[in-house]
Amino acid sequence: MSETNAAEVISVGTELLLGEILNTNAQFLAQELAQLGIPHYYQTVVGDNVLRLQKAVAIGCERSRCLIFTGGLGPTPDDLTTAALADFFQTPLIEHPEILADIEAKFARRGRIMSPSNRKQALLPQGAEILPNPTGSAPGMIWQPRPGLTILTFPGVPSEMQVMWRETAVPYLRQQGWGQGVIYSRTLRFWGIGESNLAEKVVTQLRSTNPTVAPYAGKGEVRLRISAQAPTEAEAIALIEPMQQEIVSLTGTDYYGMDHDSLASVVGTLLKQARQTVAVAESCTGGGLGAYLTHVSGSSAYFRGGVISYDNQVKVDLLGVREIDLAEQGAVSDPVSQQMAAGVRERLKADWGLSITGIAGPDGGTDTKPVGLVYLGIAAPNGQVESFCYQFGARDREFIRWLSLCTVLDLLRRKLLAAND
Repeated sequence: MSETNAAEVISVGTELLLGEILNTNAQFLAQELAQLGIPHYYQTVVGDNVLRLQKAVAIGCERSRCLIFTGGLGPTPDDLTTAALADFFQTPLIEHPEILADIEAKFARRGRIMSPSNRKQALLPQGAEILPNPTGSAPGMIWQPRPGLTILTFPGVPSEMQVMWRETAVPYLRQQGWGQGVIYSRTLRFWGIGESNLAEKVVTQLRSTNPTVAPYAGKGEVRLRISAQAPTEAEAIALIEPMQQEIVSLTGTDYYGMDHDSLASVVGTLLKQARQTVAVAESCTGGGLGAYLTHVSGSSAYFRGGVISYDNQVKVDLLGVREIDLAEQGAVSDPVSQQMAAGVRERLKADWGLSITGIAGPDGGTDTKPVGLVYLGIAAPNGQVESFCYQFGARDREFIRWLSLCTVLDLLRRKLLAAND
């Protein structure tokens, strides 16, 4: 399929270029286009500048049949999208009384009087159809300025854009013959294996063409996205599932879940299946592990609670850590991590106890105990206590904390799986 049959997303707003807000609209539209089976090869972000916006339009027209714009439809002077498009295609702007009446009615319902600046939102290029905005003041448009080219415009507010897309744009695109098939994707998640090592294990699968398999790495985990193109979602899933089974078989326990699974949710499921509970003792993560576990709905069934033992005296008083070990080996050490795990398990009457103690930085590191050194403790139901030492390197403080809490959960996950086997 040539690129000229594809859709392209053009996001308008200087705030996007400055990184002041995340471009969630582009992510949403990319996912929606995939579900519709509409090819999508390019995304562009352009600031609030007429010439640069028109340059993006000129490039987009050469390579895509459908241009989808988000942003730049508001009443302020820097909202330029509609006027810039009309000027590019040398088409006059026409005021739509029905749009003006709708905007005035929405202001009235809120007990406000419409500002004169909002009047520009009632202007659309001659020949363009209104793309209604049920919740906001800025409507979009559906326009075919020349044969073979469709333009859709949406406001930048995500909640408004999503309603307009689903209620009007999707039915229109289907009616016009777009989206006759689907592109369905499934993401497999892995922890404890690097991207290159994972790629070596699935090198044959990475060569597949339908479904395709692509690796991604980020935040300590590696993901494999399996995508299939087919006439229906059911047929696409039928293509994906054998590939997923092959990959899971090849990767073993490094695979932990798919799509929206998290280490916290997967561990929670395993604990519920085993009818067991867990408690946590945290130092350098400052409660992050407990927060991550309780982010999962229903976690009260297996999470007993935690102790944030940031201060050494709290380790002694609440967890039973021996003062002599703190004095001789320090808080970031093997015996302290073990005693923290055993102490929280015993005091909170849990089946499993987890502990984290480390140096998250950027200060506090020494030659013998550098930033990124972390000890993770696990106390098992049978009373066995283990400690695991990791050197995560001099990374960002929050990243070290994130790696620490995910890694200790991964260690517990593997132990629960081994117990089930």
